[in-house]
Amino acid sequence: MRVPLSWLREYVDLPATETGRDVQAKLISAGLEVETVEHLGADLKGPLVVGQVLTIEELEGFKKPIRFCTVNVGQANGTGEPQEIVCGARNFAVGDKVVVVLPGATLPGGFSISARKTYGKTSHGMICSSDELGMGDDGTHGIIVLPPETEVGKDAIELLELVDEVLDIAVTANRGDCLSIRGVARETAIAYGLPLRDPALLDVPGPNAYGYPVKIADPTGCDRFTARTVTGLSAEARSPIWLQRRLQKVGMRPISLAVDVTNYVMMELGQPLHAYDRSLVQGTIGVRRAQEGEKIVTLDGTERKLHAEDLVITDDRGPIGLAGVMGGANTEIADHDAAENGGNATSDVVIEAAHFDQVSIARTARRHKLSSEASRRFERGVDPQAAAAAAQRTVDLLVLLAGGTAEAGVTEISAPSAPHTISVPADHPDKVAGVEYGRETVVRRLQEVGCDVYGQDELIVTVPSWRPDLDDINDLAEEVIRLEGYENLPSTLPRPPAGRGLTSRQRLHRRVGRALAGAGYVEALNYPFVGEQVFDQLGLDADDPARRVVRLVNPLSDEEPALRTSLLPGLLAALRRNDGRGAHDLALFETGLVFHPRDEQRVAADLPVDRRPSEDDLAALSAALPDQPRHVAVVLAGAREQAGWWGKGRPADWADAVESARTIAREARAELGVRKGQYGPWHPGRCAELFVTVVGEERVVGHAGELHPRVLKTLGLPARTCAMELDLDALERVGDDIPQAPGISTFPVATQDVALVVDAFVPASEVEAALREGAGELLESIRLFDVYDNAEQLGEGRKSLAYALRFRAKDRTLTVDEASAARDAAVALAGERVGAVLRS
Repeated sequence: MRVPLSWLREYVDLPATETGRDVQAKLISAGLEVETVEHLGADLKGPLVVGQVLTIEELEGFKKPIRFCTVNVGQANGTGEPQEIVCGARNFAVGDKVVVVLPGATLPGGFSISARKTYGKTSHGMICSSDELGMGDDGTHGIIVLPPETEVGKDAIELLELVDEVLDIAVTANRGDCLSIRGVARETAIAYGLPLRDPALLDVPGPNAYGYPVKIADPTGCDRFTARTVTGLSAEARSPIWLQRRLQKVGMRPISLAVDVTNYVMMELGQPLHAYDRSLVQGTIGVRRAQEGEKIVTLDGTERKLHAEDLVITDDRGPIGLAGVMGGANTEIADHDAAENGGNATSDVVIEAAHFDQVSIARTARRHKLSSEASRRFERGVDPQAAAAAAQRTVDLLVLLAGGTAEAGVTEISAPSAPHTISVPADHPDKVAGVEYGRETVVRRLQEVGCDVYGQDELIVTVPSWRPDLDDINDLAEEVIRLEGYENLPSTLPRPPAGRGLTSRQRLHRRVGRALAGAGYVEALNYPFVGEQVFDQLGLDADDPARRVVRLVNPLSDEEPALRTSLLPGLLAALRRNDGRGAHDLALFETGLVFHPRDEQRVAADLPVDRRPSEDDLAALSAALPDQPRHVAVVLAGAREQAGWWGKGRPADWADAVESARTIAREARAELGVRKGQYGPWHPGRCAELFVTVVGEERVVGHAGELHPRVLKTLGLPARTCAMELDLDALERVGDDIPQAPGISTFPVATQDVALVVDAFVPASEVEAALREGAGELLESIRLFDVYDNAEQLGEGRKSLAYALRFRAKDRTLTVDEASAARDAAVALAGERVGAVLRS
């Protein structure tokens, strides 16, 4: 919200010495985010005056049209003689009043003006456009043509209000009242301790039976509707300079008088309005929900297909506006330019000032991707009591500026409602802030924001209509605290009790990140949002549990309305993006939460803020949240080892993905089993199923391997891309969080190699498990160092697995017989378990 300081001073008598920076500091202290203060005209220097064009000579022989003009600037040039000026613009004529900058002046941006020879003539100054004066968008981008009654020679800097300060405020979602000059003026008055001249305090006539007919079919969506009619608007009337300049300063473009007035009042009071051409409205104005499939052409010229939840304004023909968002083109106000082009300028208007449901407007604006100044205010909260005053203010301005006549009829429809009251202990803000404010301070601050306060120890607070965000006792406490100054809150360092360090889950998370980074992976953090079409792209079965998602009520993007159940979609998108930008050798990882809906839906209760939540409070909150296990995933593409003088490189393959899972398992100090598997996005012949054993039962915790070619093609990924995803929480539960120091023996190791022949389908992990169990406690380590497959020597469907077994005792040197006995026991158990035989 842009707030000109000159406009703010109309409602608050700020000291003359106060600058925009001073006001900014006060408002920031009160809790508003004033991002910048723009100094309009800071480097502007006159003479800049009003002139009247006397003659125009068209210069020939140039690539673009050039005009040599003489302009009467009165005595501003010191001689009273016409000023000779060369100008390329063509939107003015002889007799027009224009803005002239004379030699010696400086325009915004440090552009100095002097007499100079150009196009064979000497130009003594410039005829100015709004862009050259830094005025903002006026819709024409041409020379400023002033009203005919403007006095020649008058100072244009003062006339056009070119020098001002504008505060740019980032209004948070809960402070819709500050999307108006009225709301910011109230905050300024409180900050300075000055009275406020409320622009909404107007004499408003009561409703009567002569107003324009209105029918509300959905009082929940529209609980208040005021309609006023003004007739006899002059087709020649234009917005005065002061009105146009104020709109430009707040960032709006002047359009036509009727539209400019409604925009002006919206910025002033915060109440969005809409003006209908009365001659184009047929019958009763209505408010209802749209019928599915209805269409409307909005003022931006776009035809929109309506949704059944859209709230619309209608007449006897159907929709004439998207309520609270944008009006329809079929009742658009036509100005004098339309009349000059053969149309009819609007002479009679119906003014709408209504109050709509916040959620309904927000969803409609998002659904149609149509955010407007009106919808921004409605979805943040508009003062319902300001509608009648805003309509009256609009009528007054149209009568004053356009020569219109206000009809006596007043339509006002409102649903019955009681003011919102809150019961709050007088010392509640003290408990929240840890500061003793006292009852008098609490009452005074709440009254300053517009609350009515009664009671002694227990206060009964009636919330003002313009603050719908004040909903409970903690909101009231926040008002007291912010107005007393956040900077006055004491800073107290907490004293953590001993033993409250990182949890085992946090320690594992950090260890895994360091281990993967040390293995050459780069961490890539991704948004947790997905579209459900990604599960089809990953080739998941229709009944796969990963397809059950948690849907967001208010998603950032309609294309990704759900929370992820897997880390792979985000990681694969990051890999595709980096590969497309020329980085072809990639190894990425991410650790993060995934989300699974619970079978029983619960509603989370508000946690207390005046004390630490109890264990029951936290348990109830956790039960209302989705299940959120932490996963870890990696993706690889391109070269895993680069080629160079040291030797040949090699591409990343499925074994690297499996090894990343083993790396993570080592950090979790968990036994991870690996066997052949088949799941969703992985290649059926190059997919490993990762499992752990819990109380004698095997539980699958992830998969690793090479992705399916069909998935690669669908997602646009490099060939032979590999991936791994693992449930990190499941590993933590079976792992040992307490590190065990390795045992060091001073006795020598005894190494025995065995080559076993097994069926080709037997997993190496099963052979290793049998050898490990059979070798007993003397076995220190086991390593697979060779896999041999030769049908002529081994037989069809057979393979040879060669293992190095290291034996060591803690208390003695092993004899050859002891090591051989342990080896033979291991081979015997492998033969019994998987049919392994020693290779001859």
